[in-house]
Amino acid sequence: MYEFQLASAVVVLVAVAAGLARVLRGPGDAERVMAAQLLGTGGIAALLLFGVASGSAGAVDLALTLALLAAFAAIAFVKKGSTQEVPDEEPRAAAMTERGRAGGDLR
Repeated sequence: MYEFQLASAVVVLVAVAAGLARVLRGPGDAERVMAAQLLGTGGIAALLLFGVASGSAGAVDLALTLALLAAFAAIAFVKKGSTQEVPDEEPRAAAMTERGRAGGDLR
């Protein structure tokens, strides 16, 4: 059973290494962050497999800590993206404000 778990950990790590290309070549920030999340999940899976195979409680604790940090990183990325304004809306909003000051119709 020990050999199977270690072989599974190696297969997961190879898949994670193959996914690294998406992080480096991603067309946008969202795709890169999601690829990084996927790489983190694969790394966590490999750590869990290694920890169970070797009986190391430290590896399991590290994997669970990384899983918790990955969740917070995803939330921070979503929060950062949701506070940005759409660039095309700024000139329209400024024009509406100027019309409002001049006493024009705001519709």
